Amino acid sequence: MKVRCIAMDLDGTTLYDAKTLSEGNRKALVSAIEQGVQVVAASGRVFRSLPEALLSIPGMGYAITSNGAAIYHLPDTCIRRTMHDPENVQKIVEIYRTYREQTPFITMETFIDGSVYGEYRYLEEPTAFGAAPGYREYVKRTRIGVEEIGSFVLEHRGTLDGLDLVVGDPSLRPEIRERIKSEVKGILVTGSVPQRIETCSGQAGKGNALRWLLKELDIPAEACAAFGDADNDIDLLQAAGIGIAVENATEGCKAAADYVTKACREDGVAWAIEHILS
Repeated sequence: MKVRCIAMDLDGTTLYDAKTLSEGNRKALVSAIEQGVQVVAASGRVFRSLPEALLSIPGMGYAITSNGAAIYHLPDTCIRRTMHDPENVQKIVEIYRTYREQTPFITMETFIDGSVYGEYRYLEEPTAFGAAPGYREYVKRTRIGVEEIGSFVLEHRGTLDGLDLVVGDPSLRPEIRERIKSEVKGILVTGSVPQRIETCSGQAGKGNALRWLLKELDIPAEACAAFGDADNDIDLLQAAGIGIAVENATEGCKAAADYVTKACREDGVAWAIEHILS
């Protein structure tokens, strides 16, 4: 079946770093759009942190953001939101606060209506909490600072698209992740980079968002190809007729894929799109 939709993760899949879209990947996306293919960004990022290099491509139609909790019809219309259950937010904050007593290098970020909020102490030096040096300025530029994230989250518990824990101590991450998964029901727990434990409503997720959007566009799953590199892309690849992981993907992502293309920095997305469309 001819491919009519391409959904692609951004960081580590389509983007070289926080903002760089290679010329090869850009040309491939432009070519797909010119051939009538619906190109969809599918990211863990909030809407307002999507890179201009991507949004400026003529004909970009949709963006799945916040791990599927919010879908936008570009340039800026939110057409679907799936928010966290307030009671689950309360439980996650309680778990966070028990570990906050053990280490200063743990914090949270929360997504609300296309913006992301984080603590001032985190924004001062994101690398202390595990952020890659190449994303230091990106974090500083795209986050709105708050004094104490737990109180802020509880104040806005009924409006959250996503709630992520950022854990700088790698020895604590598995324990915290398993505790959230076992104690908080009805949520999706996933991750895009090692230091992040990403949570959203169980009705969200990139895969569910893609299924919803394909139905709206009257495009069968078999006519969709999806690209990813991380565990939060697994359900995205499974929702598409053709799931493609880049070579630098996690083992879980590769296992969920139908094919593995070249690495992100080898323009694996462009290489696969050229083969798909030909």
